[in-house]
Amino acid sequence: MGSKNKLRRFKENETFKNVIQPTRDMLVHSNFKLKGKWRETFFKNENPLVLELGCGKGEYTVALAKKYPNKNFIGIDIKGARFWRGAKTAVEKQIENVAFLRTQIELIDYAFGDQEVDEIWITFPDPQIKYKRTKHRMTNAQFLERYKKILKPEGFINLKTDSEFMHGYTLGLLHGAGHEVVYANHDVYKQEGSPEEVTSIQTFYESQYLEQNKAITYIKFKIKP
Repeated sequence: MGSKNKLRRFKENETFKNVIQPTRDMLVHSNFKLKGKWRETFFKNENPLVLELGCGKGEYTVALAKKYPNKNFIGIDIKGARFWRGAKTAVEKQIENVAFLRTQIELIDYAFGDQEVDEIWITFPDPQIKYKRTKHRMTNAQFLERYKKILKPEGFINLKTDSEFMHGYTLGLLHGAGHEVVYANHDVYKQEGSPEEVTSIQTFYESQYLEQNKAITYIKFKIKP
């Protein structure tokens, strides 16, 4: 993407009411005004709050919001020029139960209050295969601690990925730490009984993976108290 295009998208994001872009300093050193108050202040309802972490273009977030109008969805990514597409689609189609937050996933517990979130989706994250990148892997023990803090005790985390490595790594970590694996599948499109919300929504890249006969894996789990 050209720099002019990026700048145009950044400018347009600033005009969207569904895009929130706090600075790192605002999150870490100030009392972020939406923390613990997303329902009452932003969405103005008491519906469940669902996050998609590393939302990319925001297509999964928007599709979930359309499918479940009685839930609130927030797509989170540091790359605003990417989720511009999802934010613009939501504005154009007047989808009111969706928002986009531009921040690093590492700061998630500064953006949300304790037990404020009902569910988390992690869709097609970078598996960070190299050992030196382990700390950036979005299902490592440190990230799970952050998620645990903002999730309700009964809250679920969903991991959907084309990476067998990420799937196996996460399953091993969950079993080793005693977390509850509710559902796990190595190929959701070829095995019967896969959850409908997993197979009925596809990202652009996911449809490309399927054309290449790549297996899409899925895990639904709870973090132990």
